[in-house]
Formats: sequence, structure tokens, C-alpha cells
Amino acid sequence: MAEKVTGPASYFPSIEKKYGKPISEWQAVVRSHAGKKHMEIVGILKSEYGMGHGHANAIVAHTLAEDA
Repeated sequence: MAEKVTGPASYFPSIEKKYGKPISEWQAVVRSHAGKKHMEIVGILKSEYGMGHGHANAIVAHTLAEDA
């Protein structure tokens, strides 16, 4: 039986469906802003890509944790 995905990654299927790009592309955008604060990157995803706050926050949180 597959383990249920929880946390920020649980948003990934709906993010890919809504914004039409795979998570790897969104993570590349996040990583291109390395050195900026979490909420600064969230703001970039919201203002430059029209992403909702929850989706942007989930991608940033997951990517930064993965890279830590």
C-alpha cells in the first residue's frame, strides 16, 4: 500500500495541474533565488508567476528543507 504524502509535498499534484509545470521546474525557480529569505521567494512566486500563497509557500518550504 502506498504511503500517504503529507506536508508541503501534498500540494504538488494540484500545483502541477493548476500552473502547468512540473515541481522540478518550480524548484529550479526557488533555487535560482538562493540566499533570499523564505518569504521573499514566496513573494516572487506570487507576484511574478501568479501563484497562490499556500502553493508558493509549500514549494519554497519543501525545496529549502530538501536543500538544507
